[in-house]
Amino acid sequence: MQFRGGMVACTALLAWSVTDIALAQSVRQFAGVAAFYSSDYSGRTACGDMYDPKKFTAAHRSLPFGTRLRVTDPKSQRSIVVVVNDRGPFTKGRVLDLSLAAAKALRMTDRGLMKITAAVESDTKFTTAVTTP
Repeated sequence: MQFRGGMVACTALLAWSVTDIALAQSVRQFAGVAAFYSSDYSGRTACGDMYDPKKFTAAHRSLPFGTRLRVTDPKSQRSIVVVVNDRGPFTKGRVLDLSLAAAKALRMTDRGLMKITAAVESDTKFTTAVTTP
């Protein structure tokens, strides 16, 4: 009986660890639908900066300001690096709001919405802003 209880505890611990690892990975990488700020938007972002449509920036609900994200269009494999400087999107089903420059680089301005994948970039690695396959 004691052995069986130990196995249950071990299984529970193992399941917790696997879930914990999956959660940690999901924060570093995610996928979903992205939109972009309209061309006539102006104002301050949640971090206090003036929105600049010429910069590669993005809004995310919870990532810390200053986080660098590599955003990729899975269809074309085109990718960019953006910096999180705002909060949002607040529309259900969306994971990012991109600046106009970022949207143009991904060639999504005529589509409006795009399925994307995103990954947190490490601070030590230098990457270019736009890559094409």
